[in-house]
Amino acid sequence: MKIVRTDSELQVPLVDATLRDQGHELILLPDGVSEADLIAAVADADLILMCYRPITAAVITAAANLKGIVKYGVGIDAIDIPAAIARGIPVVNIPEYAEETVAEGAFALMIALAKKLQPLGRAMQRDGWAWPEQHWLGSDIAGKTLGIVGLGKIGKSMARMAGAGFRAKVIAFSPGMSAGDMEAVGVEKRDDLHQLLTESDFVSLHCVLNDNTRGIIGADELRAMKLGAYLINTSRGALVDQDALLRALDEGWIAGAGLDVFANEPLRRRGHQLSPLFDHEQVILSPHLTFYTHDAMHRLEAETLERCHEALAGQPVRVTSQDPRLRAQTAGVVFD
Repeated sequence: MKIVRTDSELQVPLVDATLRDQGHELILLPDGVSEADLIAAVADADLILMCYRPITAAVITAAANLKGIVKYGVGIDAIDIPAAIARGIPVVNIPEYAEETVAEGAFALMIALAKKLQPLGRAMQRDGWAWPEQHWLGSDIAGKTLGIVGLGKIGKSMARMAGAGFRAKVIAFSPGMSAGDMEAVGVEKRDDLHQLLTESDFVSLHCVLNDNTRGIIGADELRAMKLGAYLINTSRGALVDQDALLRALDEGWIAGAGLDVFANEPLRRRGHQLSPLFDHEQVILSPHLTFYTHDAMHRLEAETLERCHEALAGQPVRVTSQDPRLRAQTAGVVFD
C-alpha cells in the first residue's frame, strides 16, 4: 500500500524501515511542503502519517483511498477532524509516549531560568568567570509557587516534580478537574486563571490547543503575572499571544520565559515574528524538542507502527486519547 509521511525532518527510522520491509511504498515529504504537492502525493495514498504539516479538508477530500490518518505525536489541532469524520476516515494520535519526558523538559527550563544558567553560561564562555554580583542572583524552587495551566498527565508529572521533589507550592487552573482530584496529587485548585497568575512565581502551560485555549495567555494575563515571574510553555505556541509576549518581555512585565513551542514553526533568527526573542537574556529557546529522547522516541515509533498496522489491515484503530475531538469518531476506531 502507499503511505505518505510528512515532516520527514523528524527521523523515525524504525517506522520507515518496518513499513518498507513489509512491502509498502513510503513517500517522505519535507517540512513546508505545499498543499498542492501534498494533495498530489496523497491522491492514491492509503495512509497519511503526519506530525506538524496541516492536513486540511482539501487534502482529505483528495485522498480517495485513505484508510487512516496517524499523528505520530500528540497534538491534533493541525488535522481537520470533522472532514475526516465526514468521510469515515479514522484519526489517531500517540498521546502517552512522552508524558514524563515533556514534563522533565519543562522542569529543566524552570530550573535553568531560576538559576540563570543561560546568561551565566554565556558569561563563562565570554569571560571565563563570573563573580557573585547582584544581577546573577537566582531563585530557589523550594518555597516558591508553581502555577500549572492544564493539569493533565504532563501537568501532573510537572506538579509531582516541583511539589514532592522540590517542595514548591503547586496550584493549577484546569476547569475540568475537581478540587478533590487535584488535592489527591498534591495540587491546590484555582477556579480563576488570573488568580493563579497573580500568585505564581513560575507559570507552566500544559493544556491542549483548541478554540477555548487559543490565546489563553494574552496581554491581560501577562500583566497579571508577578514582575519577577517566569512563563514556561512546552505545550503549544498558540496558547500565548505572540505580540503580547514580546511586549511583556520588552517592557519587563515578567522576568523571562522558557519556550519550546511557537505559534509559527520553525523559529528563525531573522524574519520571524518572534525573532526578537533571541536578544532577550532571560529567554530560553528550545526547538520543540522537549519530547526528543531515546526512550520517548522508542515508545513513539512502536505505537505508531501498531496504529499503522491496524489502519492498513482494515481493523478498528485504537484511540487511547481522551480528547473529545477524537472521541467524536464513530467509524473505524475502538476506544480504550
